[in-house]
Amino acid sequence: MNWKGFVAGLTVFLPLASGTAAMAQPAASTDSRWSVAAGIGFDNSISGNINSSGIGTIENQAVVITKNSYEDVYGTGLHLMFGGGYMLNDSTEAIGTFTFQSLDADLTPMGDIGISRLYGQYTDYQTLSLDLGLRRYTNLSSRVRAYGEGTIGIGFVDKTDVTLVAPTANLNRKANDFYDQTAAWTLGGNVGVLFQTSPKVGVFGQLGFHWVSGMAEIDGLVGTGLDTINDHSARTTIPFLMGVRFRL
Repeated sequence: MNWKGFVAGLTVFLPLASGTAAMAQPAASTDSRWSVAAGIGFDNSISGNINSSGIGTIENQAVVITKNSYEDVYGTGLHLMFGGGYMLNDSTEAIGTFTFQSLDADLTPMGDIGISRLYGQYTDYQTLSLDLGLRRYTNLSSRVRAYGEGTIGIGFVDKTDVTLVAPTANLNRKANDFYDQTAAWTLGGNVGVLFQTSPKVGVFGQLGFHWVSGMAEIDGLVGTGLDTINDHSARTTIPFLMGVRFRL
């Protein structure tokens, strides 16, 4: 799916949707400190390797594995956010969000085995995290506020398999649980702008970073000399999101 095109369409839809919601609701008190928000966008990896380099043997053949970053294998991925907040005062909000990331893998050159090129097909990368933090607002105008936020949390990363294929060497080998299902630490930070379309409804856009610690290593490469190629799997991304925030 073309996530960038999908998100671009939402840049038109979200302001219209929030404006419709604002017209549909009667005038209401804004005394409530609670809010909910949802956003969608994409993220680009800026650091982290889905596999590191290594030299070893597979089926009695010499193997050279070259490093592949998350960007090499997965490229740009889908980023979804849903959460809520509680205003501690006029400028500070405690927030809690669920973040879902999903990336489709491309067939990836992995190196060489014997006289053959070696390729890898990874399964999709998916994480669901719960992040807690604080957000600070500053007024730009009566309807527009800028904000910055920092979060910390825990993420759950699906297991990742890889199928290694070398056509000339007649090799087709699947490394089950190249990374096992993992509970990982997350850190995040964002800056954004919130445009208040009504006392209770606003649309926002934000840009930031999101870090997920390394995944648990359980693979079928033990004893091949390639045991360490999944040692550096922490991932940092730059997510861009657009969404809607509702004051309850």
